[in-house]
Amino acid sequence: MLNQSPPQVGGLEKSDPVPAAGLAVDRLEPFLHRQLPGLRGRMRIEAIGGGQSNPTYFLCFDNRRMVLRKKPAGDVLPSAHAVDREYRVMQALASTPLPVPPVVLYHAEPDIVGTPFYLMERVEGRVFQDSRLPGMSPDGRRAIYLAMADTLAMLHGVDWRAAGLGDFGREGGFFARQLRRWQQQWALSKTRENPAIDELLAWLGEHLPADDETTLTHGDFKLNNLLFHPTEPRVVAVLDWELSTLGHPLADVAFNTVAWRTLPSEFGGIRGLDLAALGIPSEHEYLAHYYRRAGRDAARQATPFHWAFALMRWAVMFEGIAARAARGNAVAENAAEVGQMARALAQRGLEAIRTPAPHF
Repeated sequence: MLNQSPPQVGGLEKSDPVPAAGLAVDRLEPFLHRQLPGLRGRMRIEAIGGGQSNPTYFLCFDNRRMVLRKKPAGDVLPSAHAVDREYRVMQALASTPLPVPPVVLYHAEPDIVGTPFYLMERVEGRVFQDSRLPGMSPDGRRAIYLAMADTLAMLHGVDWRAAGLGDFGREGGFFARQLRRWQQQWALSKTRENPAIDELLAWLGEHLPADDETTLTHGDFKLNNLLFHPTEPRVVAVLDWELSTLGHPLADVAFNTVAWRTLPSEFGGIRGLDLAALGIPSEHEYLAHYYRRAGRDAARQATPFHWAFALMRWAVMFEGIAARAARGNAVAENAAEVGQMARALAQRGLEAIRTPAPHF
């Protein structure tokens, strides 16, 4: 989600409809009527713009409003765009306190819309695309940010075994496995040289942490992947679960706080802004709040490794966006432009290596 815009009601809703290109409506509508008896009226469909990953659409009938997410068409990197995992984890989390959209169905075959897809109920609320939260009071901004930290702590407290996610990943060794995966992703998506990514990957391989803590992790936990109550500073749904797995909670923590370490021009960061005047907690205050809620002591807090790892991921993901643009199957229109940010984010990763981590 790349555009910086006011809060949007309805979960990524845009004021102007986007054509639902690529969906075979003549097959989808009768399929849904067969699968979901009781739907009334003709289907209205609207593409949701702004994202870089799985194409997403609003589906509206006279008596029901849903959201469809599908894999992008064409060749994609192995293990990417895992809509089946998104569906499974949200289905499992329905029995926990963590707020997620209710899922409706998953269809694994390409016969209906050209790729696998799933449906979920449409949850009403606000998505904040701009981390500065324009038009909001300082107290309001602070409440939104602390609610994000509370939700992240709640996520890491989920009993993933009780939720039926014992085989959703492997326990322990998370960073070693992930580093191999991102090395592979970089090799597959590489369209040009980026020495900073190579340097980051080498450094990370030499500084793997020894701890093997395991929780459910989101993998893409950031402000615009949260749906907030229409009027209250409360998260009503955590969105975009395609990178979720059993992993290390500090991977989520560092990824979530990259915004404090990047400029507004670097994918919408908040570095350099007058955070006190805006009411946005400092990185130190935000992390302290999360650590208190998650019950993490000083020995179990993020280090330069974790931020370097998070920024390496960002850089490789942007290179993947550039690669998809080169292949002609990127989701967002500005994918090629955004791909240029890979160099800047990799440099921020090298900066993180030389920056002491805050301790509390």
